[in-house]
Amino acid sequence: MSDEFIAGFNPPPDDGGPAWWLIYHEDKFLVQDEDPPRLPLARQVWELGLTLETARYLGQWQGRPAYAATLGHPAATPEGYAWHGLYGLAMGWPEGLTALGGRAKQILAWERRNRFCGVCASPMIDDPKERARRCPRCGLVAYPRVSPAVIMAVQREGKVLLGRSPRFAPGRMSVLAGFVEPGETLEQTVAREIKEEVGIAVTDIRYFASQPWPFPDSLMVGFTCQWVAGEIEVDGEEIVEAGWYGLEDLPRIPPRSTIARRLIDHVVVGAQHLGSTGWR
Repeated sequence: MSDEFIAGFNPPPDDGGPAWWLIYHEDKFLVQDEDPPRLPLARQVWELGLTLETARYLGQWQGRPAYAATLGHPAATPEGYAWHGLYGLAMGWPEGLTALGGRAKQILAWERRNRFCGVCASPMIDDPKERARRCPRCGLVAYPRVSPAVIMAVQREGKVLLGRSPRFAPGRMSVLAGFVEPGETLEQTVAREIKEEVGIAVTDIRYFASQPWPFPDSLMVGFTCQWVAGEIEVDGEEIVEAGWYGLEDLPRIPPRSTIARRLIDHVVVGAQHLGSTGWR
């Protein structure tokens, strides 16, 4: 059985088999209370004793249809199930399943925010041909929102720059990140965010990888870069603490399921193999 997710818009014909259900309520998903938690796999949601407000087809997961759904009204949690937030689930789920959960979360949030037209306030309707909502009165089209953001690992003499946001728990650090502003390239955003948050200049900005990040609707685009000038001076708002760290003195860092951790591992492990001049 393949773990591959195949995105789709139009649901397949009913073959009488079960489907995966990503049931969402108050920012949490319903999962089987196991280790690791599993999605409900059921023929119909009424088997779980639940009534849905809306259900949207997402595609195929492990060879079966997958649907995102919201509860029509509060209900008792089915026996053997529990409600968990996506961030916590991502700590134990494979990357593909986390991405599926993020897709469901973002689509349901987008629909909730686009019930009415932002221009003329008329009720929006579904587009039958694509993932979009249209205004039947003025023609406004609303697509699911994706907010691009950069996340970057800055290297200096074999060490990586880590900072602490005031939202982080004490002792937890990560690489810097920030949202793209209108008119900016991704590389310009990297340089600007680093300069604004910690006061240093960078060079050799290179694409690394990307990761959907549905908190609430970001696409994290990862970069590596090299320190070129300046010393750390935190802005005190976005970043309240920052420093250079090597493999031997890393603080608490993000889990391996995140692009932040992949960037950190890439820099500090690469530095160990290639020496203090860093990777090429």
